[in-house]
Amino acid sequence: MNEFMRNTDAFTWSMESDPRLRSTVVTVLVLDRPPDWDDVRDRFRRLSGELPMFRQKVVDSPPPAPPRWQDCEDFDLDFHMRRIGAPGDASFAGVLELARLAQMEDFDRARPLWKITLIEGLADGGAAVLCAFHHALTDGVGGVQIAMALFGLTDLPPQSDAPDDVARQPLFGEYWDAARYSAGLVGGALAGVATQVPRLVADGIRHPVQTLGAAAEMATSVYRVVRPVNQTGSSLMTRRTLTRRLDVLEIPMPPLREAAHRSGGALNDAFVAGVAGGLRIYHEKHDVGVGDLHLTMPISLRADDDAPGGNRITLMRFDVPVGVSDPADRIRAVHDRTDQVRHEKSLPHTQLIAGFLNRMPRWYIGSILRHVDFLASDVPGIPVPVSLGGAHVRMQYAFGPTIGSAVNVTLLTYVDTCALGIDVDTGAIPDVDLFTECLRAGFDEVLALAAD
Repeated sequence: MNEFMRNTDAFTWSMESDPRLRSTVVTVLVLDRPPDWDDVRDRFRRLSGELPMFRQKVVDSPPPAPPRWQDCEDFDLDFHMRRIGAPGDASFAGVLELARLAQMEDFDRARPLWKITLIEGLADGGAAVLCAFHHALTDGVGGVQIAMALFGLTDLPPQSDAPDDVARQPLFGEYWDAARYSAGLVGGALAGVATQVPRLVADGIRHPVQTLGAAAEMATSVYRVVRPVNQTGSSLMTRRTLTRRLDVLEIPMPPLREAAHRSGGALNDAFVAGVAGGLRIYHEKHDVGVGDLHLTMPISLRADDDAPGGNRITLMRFDVPVGVSDPADRIRAVHDRTDQVRHEKSLPHTQLIAGFLNRMPRWYIGSILRHVDFLASDVPGIPVPVSLGGAHVRMQYAFGPTIGSAVNVTLLTYVDTCALGIDVDTGAIPDVDLFTECLRAGFDEVLALAAD
């Protein structure tokens, strides 16, 4: 394998020139007992034979080609899979501390971008599996697809399918690949001009007003995606640092969905409204007024036949009415705004836009992301109880990167529970325990709609 990154993956990779925008994703599986380590290891070994990204590293390409995935000649499974004893008092807080450190660390760029750590000997007799991977490897939905294979819900390849050796890159091969990429880029652009320009000219002659209007709508939609945000919406959560703190919440899914339906929204709308309510309460605790805040939300573009690897998402930024105190009104307002975002005319051109951003100065990318107030991501998880290596999975949490925001709240469903992974930049939110209490109160407001 020697494949160029998609533009969206290259964007995720390159923006880390600012370490505050680091894109490490951490998931935690809570198990009722230690799993059979040999079975877990074998599953990952076989999975690495099916999904090339587990045995690939990222290497730079000669300009103007993007970085590319290349088979790692020195792949060592035991470097990526480790087992340790539970630290400290063997509580879940110790697991979160290990997850926090993994969230802040960078990867060894000479190796594939993932690590698995089994934490044994928890106080309740259970165990935890800590998974860390770079966001360029896959997005949330792709990660769930990978997890389904690990949990035995989909088939793994036979044991012999995992290769032991990889071919070395031929001398000057990267230059040939870059030249091939550039030629393909130019050829594609010329083909696009040859097919689109005559159609635009014809449409302009027959329907000049409609054609101009459509072009203006497209230009406005693209601007909304790439425009810089000059300041945070919050006057309280303004500082950005490299320090993270993690916490979790569990919200019952049936009443959250019912509250959404009663207010004319979907589960994601109730989720964002709950986070917004928590942010409003947090500002009130500090006697700071708040109105609209800037939200970054990943929108999945993944098709049913897409492979699990890579990012099939686009990051959309828009304002959320955090200051609205009525939870039903918040849900309706969030629904209206997310519906507009999901129908942006620029969405089908996400790869082209990402390619444009990849050629912009890094300070400009920082200006797009560093003044976002919060990030919220809703990932549909596994709807049935599962096990790993003979141990039952009690719960699973996902902690997405803040990428410049004050906090990322990631919802990962498991059976009938919405597990919230809270990743906080402590420069913006130093009192994390208070923030978690406020977040719970915000969701209590929303859940009360289902009880009325």
